[in-house]
Amino acid sequence: MQRSSQDQKTIRWYAFDRETLFSRLTLYFLTIHFRNHHNTKHATLDVSIEKRKTIVDPNNRDIVHHLVLSECNPTAVFDDNNLPDGICDDVIESIFPCIASIASVWAVGGDEIVEYPEIGGYPIGGDFEIKYYMFQMHYDNPKLIPNRRDNSGVRFYLGKELRQYEFGYLTLGADITHSAIAIPPETDRFILDSYCPAEVTQNFSEPIITVLAAFPHTHLQGLSMWTKLIRNKKVTEYLFNAEAYNFNYQFENLLPKPIELYPGDEIATRCIYSTTNKADITLGGERTKDEMCLHYFLYYPRLKNFYTCLSFNSQEAWEKVMNSSESTFDYAKLGKWLKELKWTQESVVQWQKFFNDAPRSIVAGVAGNFKLINLPKIPEYEDLKSEECKTRISNSAIRQR
Repeated sequence: MQRSSQDQKTIRWYAFDRETLFSRLTLYFLTIHFRNHHNTKHATLDVSIEKRKTIVDPNNRDIVHHLVLSECNPTAVFDDNNLPDGICDDVIESIFPCIASIASVWAVGGDEIVEYPEIGGYPIGGDFEIKYYMFQMHYDNPKLIPNRRDNSGVRFYLGKELRQYEFGYLTLGADITHSAIAIPPETDRFILDSYCPAEVTQNFSEPIITVLAAFPHTHLQGLSMWTKLIRNKKVTEYLFNAEAYNFNYQFENLLPKPIELYPGDEIATRCIYSTTNKADITLGGERTKDEMCLHYFLYYPRLKNFYTCLSFNSQEAWEKVMNSSESTFDYAKLGKWLKELKWTQESVVQWQKFFNDAPRSIVAGVAGNFKLINLPKIPEYEDLKSEECKTRISNSAIRQR
């Protein structure tokens, strides 16, 4: 099957092109791509020949949930004549080195043509260390329709020359597991906080990075989402504030003004959910009916030693709330325990307090060099004052592209 094509100015990577049974509610399909020794180092995004185009098969718009292109670890080695592809559960071990930094992301309702600001571009080819990429398609098929053929993909339009800076993506928020996200049913407002401490950012490989765009992502229960920049225990501004998040319209938003991050800065992310339409607990996970709290940020210059900072409630926190004394903590048992909880108005209030106060574990860094940091709780900081509402609005979820 043909999974890529290129001419003088473009590269296109396909998800796949063959009959596949979509008889499952949720399907993640993965393919690995080799960069094909492209001589031009940057695939840049602009209106004419420098842009990225997400290609969603028009016959499958009802089932395509999101499309993510991830970088594989530079040390990853594959057989170029037999690159892995298949359903996630079937190929997860072979593609594990590619669960890494984001190179491109699109979700339902988003722009299919996206421009990069002229100051930089996404690096590809030349002496760029990434040789392989993983293309992930998430299909949501509530009607369980079988035998669908999909030809979705992404096209990069190559620039004629190198741009000044190389772009990268930061991934902030909560881990995609039930140890990070567990939202009671029939609740009109549940808050989930994540934190990236100075211990993570103080070793940035660059003295300053500049954030240009934001892509907030939750699933169906998400109401709003924000990420704040904290310096010296005081919020300086929102990195982005999606005050009225809509699952059906997920955009990469160009910030009204670039924002600089320095080593030692701290970052707080909050997602707010409503589950008034659900009778069962909502857990973190990859299915559309599960939940996420991820905030992607486009920035420059690209860092060599950092792309993600995700948090979850610590093992000790879960052991305490479960009243567990087992020598080996069983996360599968945690999931079962959560699903069996009975809820009252009082227990929902107590659950929110548990999440507010629970010790956190933070996973940060890059693939092959992740760091685990433990926080006794989300640190306190001085928030923005109410009179600074103009600053809040300036980085709110208004379409900027």
